[in-house]
Amino acid sequence: MNFNFLSPVEDAVLAHNELLPEHTLGRKLKINSKQNGIPELDDVRLAIIGVPENRNDINFIGEDYQLGEIRKTLYTLFPGNWHTGIADLGNINKGETVEDTYFALRTTLSILMEKKIIPIIIGGSQDLTYANYRSYDTFKPMVNIVNVDCKFDLGDVSKPIKNDSFMGKIILEKPYNLFNYTTLGYQTYFNSQEEIDLMEKLYFEAYRLGEVSSDITSVEPMVRDANIVTIDMSSIKGSEVSNKQRFSPNGLDGKEICAITRYAGLSNKVSSFGIYEYKQSKDDELTSMLIAQMIWYFIEGVNSRISDDDFTDENSFQKFTVLVEDEELLFYKSNKTGRWWIEIPFLSEVNNKLKRHTLLPCMHQDYVDACNNIIPERWYKAHRKNSV
Repeated sequence: MNFNFLSPVEDAVLAHNELLPEHTLGRKLKINSKQNGIPELDDVRLAIIGVPENRNDINFIGEDYQLGEIRKTLYTLFPGNWHTGIADLGNINKGETVEDTYFALRTTLSILMEKKIIPIIIGGSQDLTYANYRSYDTFKPMVNIVNVDCKFDLGDVSKPIKNDSFMGKIILEKPYNLFNYTTLGYQTYFNSQEEIDLMEKLYFEAYRLGEVSSDITSVEPMVRDANIVTIDMSSIKGSEVSNKQRFSPNGLDGKEICAITRYAGLSNKVSSFGIYEYKQSKDDELTSMLIAQMIWYFIEGVNSRISDDDFTDENSFQKFTVLVEDEELLFYKSNKTGRWWIEIPFLSEVNNKLKRHTLLPCMHQDYVDACNNIIPERWYKAHRKNSV
């Protein structure tokens, strides 16, 4: 297997790891080291990859970028009752150009995902999500992205890609593989009205910080429908992170962001996960611990996955029909998990690429609303998107 773009985990991190108790996560990982090289991946389901690339950060100042503190902190945590093999494959270092780094990341992710290994990307700048998205080109006809961010990152597509404009490039560049884009925790004052209007015009989904914080469980259906989950650390409130990382007094707290990462792990569709915009500093302990815990909760979620979306077996679900205005809405409830879906019957008539999207994750409250003659907003947007 060709992993030429990967460099091993730093010796200083490995030396620190050797001093940890034997039951810690760091002692359980398969690690890419100078001494032993790339580990065997036959029984690995999750692979950590660092990408210290931040040259497309709009605030890039040319400083050396390190991810060792995150690894040191992650290694000290104790694993749960996990059954999946986990590897730390080291770093994809900066290429001669940013495009070289994109190519290396895209190629590496494609290899991993074709082997059914879920990559956990620890980033630099969030424009790396673009390379993550393009890694699906050869085997995934349509892709859903969920971005936990205070901004939409649509930007000005006439200008070169940056960490605040990568989504515009994803939307407009061929091949057009993006099916849906969802932003969780956006803050209105960080987004122009033109961007807000564009999100609405494209029938993408956007949930304000207040909506997410008032009921964190409401994000679960959106994350359940994602293939890629990408997290911008600027979505987290300043009091939760170290000085250099602080972006805004408002944002998600540590418990909320860890709940979201666990939901991402629980989703049977999420096949890649990235945390970006880490700003290293001398007082970094708080940020590196939060990122380590976010990764821990994602792994915990993956280990708790339950296959509950096989709707060919009528004994595995309950079906509910609700008449709302002139629409007949079909809801499905899993007997295994109690999770809900709503059918979007017209999608399969529009394009063969969209057939697997005919069941849209939803909440029990959507069913209750339908019973009260209220069409769920997610159903309505999916309907509008595919009827224009």
